[in-house]
Amino acid sequence: MLTLREVFAEFDVRVLAGEDALDTPVRWVHISELLDPTPFLSGGELLLTTGMALDTPAKQRELIARLSGHGLAGLGFSLGHSHESAPKALVRAAERAGFPLVELPRDLPFIAITERAFTRLVNEQYALLRRSIAAQERLQRIVLSERGLDAVVAALATLIGGPALIYDARGEPQATHAFRRELPPGLVATLGGELRERARRADARGFVPMHPELAGRALALPVGSPDSPDGGLPQAWLVAAKDDGALAEIDRLILHQAVTVVALELLRRRVADTTERRLAGDLLNAAIAGELAGPELTRRLEPFGLGGRVTVLVLAPEERLAERAELALGEALRGESVSALVARRERFVGALLPGFAEEDLFELAERVAVRVGTQVGAPIAAGAGRAIPAGRVRESWNEARFALEAREMSVAARREPVAANGNGGPRVPTSDDPVSTVATYRDLGSFQLLLSLQDSEALRLFCDSMLAPIEGGEGHYGGELMRSLEAFIECNGQWESAARRLYCHRHTLRYRIRKIQELTGRDLGSARDRIEFWLALRGREIVRPSGREAAR
Repeated sequence: MLTLREVFAEFDVRVLAGEDALDTPVRWVHISELLDPTPFLSGGELLLTTGMALDTPAKQRELIARLSGHGLAGLGFSLGHSHESAPKALVRAAERAGFPLVELPRDLPFIAITERAFTRLVNEQYALLRRSIAAQERLQRIVLSERGLDAVVAALATLIGGPALIYDARGEPQATHAFRRELPPGLVATLGGELRERARRADARGFVPMHPELAGRALALPVGSPDSPDGGLPQAWLVAAKDDGALAEIDRLILHQAVTVVALELLRRRVADTTERRLAGDLLNAAIAGELAGPELTRRLEPFGLGGRVTVLVLAPEERLAERAELALGEALRGESVSALVARRERFVGALLPGFAEEDLFELAERVAVRVGTQVGAPIAAGAGRAIPAGRVRESWNEARFALEAREMSVAARREPVAANGNGGPRVPTSDDPVSTVATYRDLGSFQLLLSLQDSEALRLFCDSMLAPIEGGEGHYGGELMRSLEAFIECNGQWESAARRLYCHRHTLRYRIRKIQELTGRDLGSARDRIEFWLALRGREIVRPSGREAAR
């Protein structure tokens, strides 16, 4: 940092005023004979002048007032051009303002001062640039070595000499690291609250945190471009502070460069998470569909830490919340330190978990379901299957899903009956709805018979007796009827909900349901017939041949 004292150290000059301020930093050197050069200056400059226009005491006093008020570092006044000595009014005004005034001899050219100052400033900027590049390369190596966000923040805290923190767009802490001192109690939460308030106002500008422990020595910077789905919020926030003193120029430069590094690490994490979710989802879907089973499935699950016995947790979020529920489920399980595969299948979100003891599993499932429901903003029903060998994932999935659907049907049965002609009451949740209770095999009741017949000929015959008239009686139209039947039952006979799921008009759906009743001789206004259709639809999924069997 170049100071006035250093600028004039090698020159024969005389300090006329403001000697106590000679250690003021000099940002640049400027030459001007204007009475008011401040429109062309930004503060921190050393001004050099011959005083050509300063022909009256009033003008001399006004110049000092303007320069000191604009934040200049000082004034170098050259003698022998317009003045043989420094004007008394100029000197007195500088003394009163405490503003550095330096008398320059006639034989000292301005170019000698500017060359010295510029050389020093350029060298300082070069050294600053080299330090910042070295810091950025250090942070980039951490990203490339995939050591994670915590390692990036720890390195940044060391470079700055104080705490460094990363928050997501809505003020939730993602990584924190102190330097020499522990973070003050409540600091992380208080900063998060300030960021949440900015998120509410959609304010994505950098700012100085208000926390008293960080006053005057901290900076908060947005990371990444605004994300439009969040109303113009950045991807994350980087907050850093010095343990002692204010942030220096090098600190601010490192922080602004670190924003790019943090954005790269978040992108790397997002790509890795997306790839892992896709691979995990493909594997879980293949197991559920019966395309993978036995020793081969067990071998494929081992890299995910899911060898031995496993179990399945199934959630049933609203369709519009399915993607958020999938992400929230993965996050909730990571928060529980549980290895899991998470994927969406049809209207469900499922997770394959290690085979916990029964009561431990149900308690875990309860906590996870509540946490996911809280995060997505709506209660979510859940079902859990019992632990089984890893090669038989499909059986645990069926048990968890059927338990969940049996619970939903039980809840629906306690509501006002729904008739196929649409005269039933609306589906209104009640205080009896088990929105946060996990369904298990204990809720299956007589439906356990369905699971006990997995892949048996008896189950296949039952399904055909119920569904074959629909599939075979209308040719290609039978597929539309089957989809309409399933949607109608899953929506508990609600015409509007089922029609939306099918993307058709409710009158079209009414026609299809009437056609199903004609083909089967069943009445979908009857609870018994609806349950038997539900059993047949679920049973068809169980006995449906796997991909490899179908290929044969």
